[in-house]
Amino acid sequence: METTTDNGKTVAIIAYITLIGWIIALVMNNGNKTALGSYHIRQSLGIMCVGVILSIVISFVGISILSWIVQLAILVFWILGLISAVQGEMKPVPVLGEQFQEWFKGI
Repeated sequence: METTTDNGKTVAIIAYITLIGWIIALVMNNGNKTALGSYHIRQSLGIMCVGVILSIVISFVGISILSWIVQLAILVFWILGLISAVQGEMKPVPVLGEQFQEWFKGI
């Protein structure tokens, strides 16, 4: 049987595995809330939202090199978040990680 810490770590990791993984993590966390799971659900949601918003903005600007830079930055943030989840830590992703916790505190 998993302990609360193990469940939180599982939820945290699943939150970073695509949008479907994020939804599964959200449902799992609602059944048994953990601080670690909630933290990474918010981080992952923030990374996804910023990625979508920046992709839309850049598509209007039409600068392809900027698109590559943003995609690389989002990938780096995703990897940093996933590493933090795997290690069971609550480290915010650079730049907006603290804001994600504030913006999505209802989750």
